[in-house]
This record gives sequence, structure tokens and C-alpha cells, in this order.
Amino acid sequence: MKLGVIGGSGVYDIDGLENPVWEHVETPWGDPSDAMLSGRLNGTDMVFLPRHGRGHYHAPGSINYRANIDALKRLGVTDILSISACGSFREALAPGTFVIVDQFIDRTFAREKSFFGEGLVAHLSMADPVCGRLGDLLDSAIAELGVPHRRGGTYLAMEGPQFSTRAESELYRSWGCDVIGMTNMPEAKLAREAEICFATVAMVTDYDCWHEHHEAVDVSAVLEVLTRNAAHGRALAARMAEKIAPRPAVCPHGCDRGLDTALITAPEKRDPALVAKLDAVAGRVLGNQPHQDRAR
Repeated sequence: MKLGVIGGSGVYDIDGLENPVWEHVETPWGDPSDAMLSGRLNGTDMVFLPRHGRGHYHAPGSINYRANIDALKRLGVTDILSISACGSFREALAPGTFVIVDQFIDRTFAREKSFFGEGLVAHLSMADPVCGRLGDLLDSAIAELGVPHRRGGTYLAMEGPQFSTRAESELYRSWGCDVIGMTNMPEAKLAREAEICFATVAMVTDYDCWHEHHEAVDVSAVLEVLTRNAAHGRALAARMAEKIAPRPAVCPHGCDRGLDTALITAPEKRDPALVAKLDAVAGRVLGNQPHQDRAR
């Protein structure tokens, strides 16, 4: 097994990696957000990807999510821990709280959301979009760190880059959403298509703009909490590296077999060019293997 960690706002590296190497990975979907940091941490092989790039130069809507997930899959990642900054819709989820997300509502609209399409159609279930096994491990790891957290919650993914209007914030609260962010969709959908176990930890930085006793969210307020959350996020990655092995050969929740019944296009109608691009993501079911010369 190999643990992939996607670091969100404030998390741009991982401390303590043995033999760390930054490497660029070429994908048929374009360039990932940044080079990948590979190494070993607490006995576990790990790959780290700064979602916004080191220095935070990618906006949420311009991130190449397909390239990011393809690159992680190409490097052999089997499990992804996605760490994200977010706003809170609940009084009890105060800034500094970590939420182990188990559901999403996708309100993004300007992003490529699938590896599949014209020439090779696939439909995967997103009923349970995160891996319960990883959720259990995260629950234990965060508790050991002493960070306030909640297991379970619905993440509203907005397009951004602007924050919500008050009307939007109240609407999303009325829908039963717990936190709001800009990056976990289509990330979670693509990880599911790539048959990688995926879990999200949403790190609360603010109350969005609904709370009458707190100022509307702004970057300066976010950054103040972000620094503290980022340190906890890096510590969580290290703790997860300890807990995640040994990994079961087969995911008990079926995350690694999602494509078994997803492909609907008849083999003779499949676009060879798209099949070739899917060598890493869907090579298990298509019979083609990833090109090993893409990493350099």
C-alpha cells in the first residue's frame, strides 16, 4: 500500500519524510498542481501533493484535478487522505475543529469532473463517497492528537473563488450542510473513478458569513486559524502513516473495485485514444498498464 496526502490551504509539505524526493509526473490529462514529494514516514510509503502548489498559486477552479488523481494513481497510491480548509455552518463546529466528511453536495460547475466521456462511458455509484475504513482510522488518529473533531458531516463544494453571499450561506445551512469548501469536488469523484480509497478531513477556519456574532469570512481571519490547523494537519498525516498499515488486500467497502460494473460502452465502440489515456486510472479493467516512463 502507499498513502497519498493531498494538502490544502496552509499544508504545502510534510515533515519527517525519509529519503524525500520531489518528482514531476507527466499525465495524459496535463500537469498536476506541483511535483510530488515521495518518501517514507513511520514505516509507510507516502506521496504528498500540495493541491494549490507550493506558494499557493492555483485557484480552486484552475486546479487540474484529473492530472492530480492520475499522477497519484500512477505512482502506486492506494489510499488518499485529503486535507482541506473549510467554513462551518454549525455553531458546534468552531474554528479549529476537524470534520471527517462522509457526504458531499457538489455545486461546482466549471470543472472537468470525470476521466470518462465520449467514446468510453462509465457510471459509478457515489452513494458513499468516502472510505469507511479510512474514516475509522482518522477518527482514532485525530482523537489521539487531542484536536476537537466530529465524525461525519456533509461538505458543500462551491465553485469560488469568492466566498458565499449571506443568502447562499443560509440556503446551504437549510440543506443540512455542515461545512463549505472549494476543492473536494471533483476530487472525491475522480478518486472513486480511479479506484483509490479516499477520505476527507475538513479543517474549520471560520463560520462563513451566516453567524450573527462573527464577522463575515475574510482571508486575514482564515490565515490566523490556518497556521494552527496546518500544524495539526501535518501531525495527522504522520499519525495516519502509523495506523494505516497493514492494509487489507481488498477494501471492505469496495473502493478498489468500483469499475467492475461501471463501464457501459461496448468494447468494440470504445475510443482507443481515450482507452490509452486511462492506462493508470482504469488499466485494471481495460487491460492496459500505465507507462512507467511518465515519472521523471
